[in-house]
Order: sequence, then C-alpha cells, then structure tokens
Amino acid sequence: MITLSVDLQERGYPVFIGQSLLEDADCFLPYISGEQVLVVTSETIAPLYLKKLTGTLNKLQICAIVLPDGERYKTLNTLNLIFDKLLQDKFNRNCTLIALGGGVVGDITGFAAASYQRGVNFIQVPTTLLAQVDSSVGGKTGVNHPLGKNMIGAFYQPKAVIADTSTLNTLDDRQFSAGMAEVIKYGLIRDYEFLEWLEISVRQLIRRDPACLEHAIERSCANKAEVVAADELESGQRALLNLGHTYGHAIEAGMGYGVWLHGEAVAAGICLAARHSAILGWISEADVERVVNLISSARLPTSKPQKLSIGDMLAHMQVDKKNRNGVIRLVLFKAIGNAIVTGNYPPETLFQALSGSGDTCAGAEENCLPPDQGL
Repeated sequence: MITLSVDLQERGYPVFIGQSLLEDADCFLPYISGEQVLVVTSETIAPLYLKKLTGTLNKLQICAIVLPDGERYKTLNTLNLIFDKLLQDKFNRNCTLIALGGGVVGDITGFAAASYQRGVNFIQVPTTLLAQVDSSVGGKTGVNHPLGKNMIGAFYQPKAVIADTSTLNTLDDRQFSAGMAEVIKYGLIRDYEFLEWLEISVRQLIRRDPACLEHAIERSCANKAEVVAADELESGQRALLNLGHTYGHAIEAGMGYGVWLHGEAVAAGICLAARHSAILGWISEADVERVVNLISSARLPTSKPQKLSIGDMLAHMQVDKKNRNGVIRLVLFKAIGNAIVTGNYPPETLFQALSGSGDTCAGAEENCLPPDQGL
C-alpha cells in the first residue's frame, strides 16, 4: 500500500493507494466518527462492491443509499435523496458518509457531508480511474446546474481517500480512457518527467499493466496533493488543474450531461487549449501534435463534437468559475509542462481555436469578450 498526505495542517488527510483496500478495516476505522455510517453508492457499483465494504465495517451501524448512475443525475434533486435518507434514519452530527463510486458519487456525497447539519465526516472511496487520480482528492464537492457544470458546491475535505486499485478491474474501457485525460493533465501542466514517462508507457497503461497503473495513480495523486496543499480554495495555482476543463465543461453542458464523459470532454479541451496556445505563438505546431498524439493514444477524442456550434461553446464557456468580469479565462500553455491561467489573449484567437481555422470572430462579436490582464 502507498500512503500519501494532503498537507492542510489540522484538516490534512491520507490518501491510501493499493490492492484490496476495501477489505482492510484498518484503512477505514481510524477515520470514522461515531457508529452511524451511510454508504452512498451507485446502481453500477452497488452490486460489485457494496456487500464487500459493509462486511468490512460490520461492527458499525451501516446504512446504504444507491443513487441512479451518470452525470445527468448529479443534481440538487439527487442530493436531496441523500438528505432524505439521513433524516429518515435519524443520523446525528457525529455520523460518517462514505462515497463508494466514481466522480459523480464522490462530488455529491461530499456536498451532502458539507451541508448536513452544517458539516459531518466523510471518506472518499473512488472506484474509477478518474476519481482515483483527481476528483477524490482536494475537497471539491458539488452538483451541476442545467446552465453550468459544478456551479453549486463547496470546498470540503474528506477525512481519508481510500483508492482500491482492484476496483479498476471492473471498469469498462471507455471509463478507463476517460480517467486517462486527468492523468495526462498533470504531466502537461507541471510534471514534465511524468509526461515523458506517459508518452513511453501509455499503451501499457491502456492495457492496465498493474505496475504502470500504480505508478500513474501515485504520481497523479502526489501532484494533486501538492497543488491543493499550496492553494486549497483555488485562488491561484490550483486553477491550473482545470486544463481543458473550460472547453470540456462547455462540451458536457452543450451536448447534455452524460452524452460525453467528463474525461472525454476534458481530453478534447486539452487539445483545444494546445491549438489556442499555438495560435498565440506560445508553443509550436510540433508541440500541438505531441499533445494530440498522446491524447489519441489514450483512445480519447481530440476535437469538439461537430454538432456543437462555436456560438454554443462560447455561451457555455462564459459560465465558468475562473471567469472574472465577464472574461473567459483559460488554462493555456507557455510551454509543454508549463501552463498559465489567463484571459489576456486577443478574443479572435479563441474563435480560431474553436473553429479549427484561421477565421476571425466576424459574425460572433457578441461572444468574443475583451481580454483581462492575465492572472
């Protein structure tokens, strides 16, 4: 078992990574308060792992709620199902929620924990690659709104993250590839050595080689933990972790939540960010090809869906947490392995990146906003 730490002083917590951790009570018990435990899981994960986890914690008062599966259910209505269960079963403030599932389950459970009686304990038990390398670490919780992804939520840290890599054995290929987008992100924004390793090892990762997979998860979590420890509330460098996400969230919302997986949309967004950076003259066309080739090798899309218009993309991109004073702020590359957050770019370059051409913003001026002054 690998153990990492998210260093947030009194609110810091461990990240455990290893095989068969769902069966290890010692990973769970030190981080559970009281005897009331609610396991929140999904229709896909419950038949696979719920019985195993409740058996591990059989000395406690365990209840479970099984949520409908998919991004389209990451809503306030689904959140209320958790509150209903907590209130009906008279859970007190000393209870613990356990999120057993992927990113949707983790985000919505964390938001429920942040809100119920103004805050109760929770533990992240991610079962997808994307959740294990990214969404389970860092305390971002929330739900979607039809007008914007993750616009309703809270920063609320778990007591522990327990990533049982055995659960990835039952993950389908599409979901696995979606998780690779977040793995690749870390190399592109801040860990060049890891990026070079990924370029060599991507095919072994896709084949789920155990040693490669464990290394990728550990390196990704270590990168995430360092960034979160330095900027918990995303007031500065943590925003770099949103590489590809502004474009990606627009794709998810524009296509309808769940049509494109989050990681698929982010992958296309990373390629758009690379193209935009090249249009600005910050990186070369060879750099763009390098990014696109790595994303493609992970069996991920490299461009936005054709049916989603540039106008629709821009409209959704205007609803983003990084934006300031109506300006679309993006994570772009000054170099591969060196990213910045900025709105200081000629607005026509965003249109060019989205169109895949040298066209200007003629005819779409209302969606092209003036640049700010960078960070």
